[in-house]
Amino acid sequence: MAKSKKSGKKTTKATQSVKEDKLLVKDKKVEKKSTVKKADKTVKAKVEKVEVKSNDKKNGFWKKFFAKKYTENENILTIFKDKKAYGALLGELFGTMFITMLILTLGLYQLLYLFLIFIVIFVAVHRLSGAHLNPIATVGMMVTRRISVIRGVLYLLAQVVGAWLGLTIIDIFLKASGAEVELPGMTATPDGMFWAVSMIEFFGASIIGFFFSRAQQYRHSSLTFGAMVSGGTILALILVYIISANYFSLEGTFMLNPAVSLMYQILPQSANGVGELLGGIAIALVTYVVFPIVGGVLGFYLSDITEALVED
Repeated sequence: MAKSKKSGKKTTKATQSVKEDKLLVKDKKVEKKSTVKKADKTVKAKVEKVEVKSNDKKNGFWKKFFAKKYTENENILTIFKDKKAYGALLGELFGTMFITMLILTLGLYQLLYLFLIFIVIFVAVHRLSGAHLNPIATVGMMVTRRISVIRGVLYLLAQVVGAWLGLTIIDIFLKASGAEVELPGMTATPDGMFWAVSMIEFFGASIIGFFFSRAQQYRHSSLTFGAMVSGGTILALILVYIISANYFSLEGTFMLNPAVSLMYQILPQSANGVGELLGGIAIALVTYVVFPIVGGVLGFYLSDITEALVED
């Protein structure tokens, strides 16, 4: 009897070990199947990525430049429901106001001071609105579909109002002081120099647009963003000054900011008659608003094209 019990125990242990071995084999098979499935998924994902890239190339090299790059579905009814929109508009208004006051007091030739103060203003406003502070940047962001049209239009209005406030504040201080001090500003465009001044504005604005577009990759760092945009603006001012002074004997005929130009150069014009006044305003609008905005858009697209070429 004792032997039969021992033999029974041995058989049960043997059957248990066999079962455990079978379970191990099943687990290994399941693990192999899961690893194979994971490998298949990774291969499929890689194939899909390759197919997407090939489809993008088939769809056209230029289509992605017109693709929507913002996620918000904004319109006139929804944008003001977000409290951040009010802060963004105030940031654009006060930032443009400070830049206008700075230009009207220092002029455009105190480059070191301009660079340092530009950085401070851009860093202060960056978290509020993205620190456009110039219609060149705002229209470039709209056309390349980085911001919505309604947000862009509101930014433009805030910039124009900010430029007007800056001009008004400086004018009030000058009149209150009683000092005979003239604002350092723009000189009238000489006869026959329309295309020269317009192309100078176009060239300078394209540099600003290019640098503002490149700075978007550093938008998470306000200091880096501010330094890059300020550096690009100062570079544009230096090149524009060299070209206008050395090749066309012009000085003080550029601004590279349509909002400031609109308040400072265009609206205060006077003439002998209404027709002459309207003609002067139209020429100034084309020279100091249309050409720089088109140049800024070109700068944005040049930036996007170079980035796409590097990625490919």
